[in-house]
Amino acid sequence: MGTSLQSNRYVRTRISTYRWSSPLFSPGIKQAIDSEIRQALELAATPPQQRQENQTHSSRWTLKRLVAWINNQFNLKCCRESVRKTLKDLGFSWKKARKLLNKANTNKRAEYLEKLSSLLDDALNKGRLLIFIDEAHIHLDCDEGYGWSIKGERFWVSSNSPGREKASFYGVYVYNYAKVKIFPYLKADQFNTIDLLKHLRTEFSDRDITLIWDGAPYHRAQSVKEALEVLQINLEPLPAYSPDFMPVEHLWQWLRENVTYHTCYQSSTELIERVHSFEQDINSNPFEISVGVARRRHRLWVKNHLEEDEEKLRVST
Repeated sequence: MGTSLQSNRYVRTRISTYRWSSPLFSPGIKQAIDSEIRQALELAATPPQQRQENQTHSSRWTLKRLVAWINNQFNLKCCRESVRKTLKDLGFSWKKARKLLNKANTNKRAEYLEKLSSLLDDALNKGRLLIFIDEAHIHLDCDEGYGWSIKGERFWVSSNSPGREKASFYGVYVYNYAKVKIFPYLKADQFNTIDLLKHLRTEFSDRDITLIWDGAPYHRAQSVKEALEVLQINLEPLPAYSPDFMPVEHLWQWLRENVTYHTCYQSSTELIERVHSFEQDINSNPFEISVGVARRRHRLWVKNHLEEDEEKLRVST
C-alpha cells in the first residue's frame, strides 16, 4: 500500500514537473505577449502632450494582468511562473521605471554640457573651484525601503508618526576635492541661501568659484544675485528640467538609504545629528564619492553627455 502511494506521488510529481517545464505557449502567443509589452513600454514613454485619446493598451503589465489577458485572448489558463519564464525568455526583466522630464530643451542641455566641459577642465587643470548645490527636505518619518528580513515573517519598522515634520538641508559638492558638505536650515529660502554663500566664500576666501545649481525661485531672487556679485562667485545655472545633471541628487538618495531607511526620528535635532555623522562617514573616503562605475547612484558622478535615446523623447522646442 505504501509503495503504491509513493508510486502515485512520484507519477503526479513527474506530470506536474513536465507540465510547468514544458513549452506552454505557442510561438503565436509568445509573439502576442512580446507585442503587448513593447506597446506598453512605448505608451509609457510617449509624452502626454502627444498621446492619442482613448488609448486601448495598458501602460503597465503585471504577471496577474497577463495571466488574465492570456486566458481572455486565447482561452488558456496558466500560472504566473509560466508567464514570468516566458517574459525572461523574450528578453524582458522586472525593473523600476525612471521618470523622464520631457519638457527639457535638448539644445539648451547640449549648450550647458559644452560649458560644463570647460568648467571641468578648469577645475582639474587650473584649480578653479567647481561647486554644485542642491536642497532637500528630509522627513523625520522612516522610509520603508528594501532590506533583509526573516523569511515568512513581516518586516516591521517602528514609527512614532511624526507626520510631515521635516528638516531642510543644503547639499554642497566641492568637485575639486571630492568633498561633501551638508548644511541644515529651518527652510530653504533666499536668506539662508545667502548665508550659505557667505560661508563658502569665507572657507574658500582666495579661490575663484563657479557655482552650479537649479532654477529654484529663491536662487533667482534679486538679493541672491546681488550676493553672488558681491561675493565674486560665478554662476552657471542648470538648464530647466534637468536634475540628471545635478550630482547632489545622488547624494540625497545615498543619504536616505543610510539615514532614513528603516529609521524614524523623534526630533529634527536627532535627524540633523545623524546626517552630520553620515557626512563625516562619506567624506572619510573621497575615492568612494568621486570614482567608480558610472551611474552607480551612491557615487556623485557628474553627467557630461546626452543620451540620444532619452533626448528623442523630449518635446520642448
